[in-house]
Order: sequence, then structure tokens, then C-alpha cells
Amino acid sequence: MTFKTTTVFLSLFLILVSCKTEPKKEELPSQMEEVMAVHDEVMPKMGTISNLIADLKPKVDSTEVGKEYLKAIRDLQGAHKSMMIWMQDFGKRFDYEEIMNGKELNAEKQGWLKEEEIKVNELREKINTSIANAERVLAEN
Repeated sequence: MTFKTTTVFLSLFLILVSCKTEPKKEELPSQMEEVMAVHDEVMPKMGTISNLIADLKPKVDSTEVGKEYLKAIRDLQGAHKSMMIWMQDFGKRFDYEEIMNGKELNAEKQGWLKEEEIKVNELREKINTSIANAERVLAEN
């Protein structure tokens, strides 16, 4: 390599190295993303609920233990139904672009989203509690 070629390459290298870009700041998830994250966390548990109901049903009878199984089934069914209702109601309030693509919400919908965040967190608790209780009942008896 000639001196001139080396100088050009070295100059280009120094220019590229000196052109640093600022690292992107990590954005916090939006409220919609947080609501959907809770949904995504509990949605797979619908299969667990169905499996637990199937495990509990044959054990129901008129004994006290049988009544515990029945209560666990009802709690699981209630949690499952609550999830289905929540998803249906949520879908009526928000469109695809708002849910999936971060389309800006008007003031009314922003208020609704705050309500939905409370509801989905309560739903998560209901689902997790019903599953834990059913698993406990099955393990104890």
C-alpha cells in the first residue's frame, strides 16, 4: 500500500470511529403494553384451568372432600369465564391498532385503559388463586 492509500483508509477509519451514535434509551412499556403483558401471562393458564377441572370432576361426590373438589371447580370455572368476559369487553373498547400498534388513545379511552389495568390485575389474582387452590385440594386429598 502506498502512503496515500494508507492515509485515506486511516482517515476513513477515524471518521467512522468518531461518528458515534447515542445509544437509544430504553423505553418503558406503555400502559397498554403492561395490560397486554398481564393478559399474555395469564392466557396460557386457561389450559391449566381446563386440565385441573378435568382432574377434579371425577372426584366430586357428596362427602366434605367431594364438596371441596366442587368448590375448586367452580372457582376455576369462574376464573375462566372472567377471562373470556374481560377479553370480550376489552376488545369492544379498543381496536387492533390501539392494542397492537400503540395508536394514541383519546382521553376517554385513556381513562378506560386505567380501569382495564385494574381489572386485568384482579383477573390475574383470581386465576392464580383458583389454580393454586385446585392444586392444593388435589395434593391434599
